[in-house]
Amino acid sequence: MNVPDFCHQPVLAREVLELLQPEPGQVFVDGTLGGGGHARLILECVAPDGRLVGLDRDRDALAAASQLLAPFGLRALLRQGNFADLAIHLKALGLQKVDGILLDLGVSSYQLDCAERGFSFRADGPLDMRMDSTAGTSAAEILATADADRLQSIFREYGEERWAGRIAREIVRSRDQKPLATTLQLAELVSRVVPGGRSPQRIHPATRVFQALRIAVNHELESLARGLEAGLDLLVVGGRMAVISFHSLEDRMVKQFFRQASTGCTCPPRLPVCVCGRVPQAKLLNRRGIRAGEMEREENPRSRSAVLRGVQILGESSRS
Repeated sequence: MNVPDFCHQPVLAREVLELLQPEPGQVFVDGTLGGGGHARLILECVAPDGRLVGLDRDRDALAAASQLLAPFGLRALLRQGNFADLAIHLKALGLQKVDGILLDLGVSSYQLDCAERGFSFRADGPLDMRMDSTAGTSAAEILATADADRLQSIFREYGEERWAGRIAREIVRSRDQKPLATTLQLAELVSRVVPGGRSPQRIHPATRVFQALRIAVNHELESLARGLEAGLDLLVVGGRMAVISFHSLEDRMVKQFFRQASTGCTCPPRLPVCVCGRVPQAKLLNRRGIRAGEMEREENPRSRSAVLRGVQILGESSRS
């Protein structure tokens, strides 16, 4: 693999920099390093002595990013791992607080285009879907062992799939004859089961099922919840966090978490003084999600579903 194989055009690059406002000498975290596109831009902004901690669960991503970011030398601190464990990684590097954190959620273009990773039905490949291909349970294993109720729950909760029950029952029925092992086998099953699945459509009928399985395999929503909590605790006063999400489940979690972190007193208006003692931990940097402009959407189709949100940590005086 070479760098062009993995590098993808960073989504909302200008908007991310405007939101995070990296300055010389600061320390940032890119918790979803990918090909290193966002990380390179941040490292350029924090030069000459600022640093960036880059995390990714995918070894291929780290290998590509290490080449791309090699010119920055020791200012780029790259580690394999989950951003949910951010506190552990920072402690190992001797860092207690950072000035900014970026999370670019979802899968990279490389992962989608690499048939062997099993993330997409565009080409036939094994049903893997693990971000870290050396650990955890693959999609094929889940499809081979989970009962119909569990599969239905995955498809409905993580994919918001209308036909979750019908698809789950067909998977359980058909696997006794032939286990699902490849991406095209699963895509064909879904197309066969859902009404109108074989008719030409703008969105492939298996899209939500693949999304749901990927989220389940990688425990993405659980990791996001842990990562958001850890991130706010590890930011300095005035520090900023930005998150790019690509589907409604992620964006809803980020929106609600940021809103809660920015909420102060929740006492009923009739009370003369606050008795809840709640103070906001952060302030919203944008009340509405930031989306890519028309030009970027045309040049980079991946940006069409991207939503960017951010918060800034408040000091004690700002909370009172």
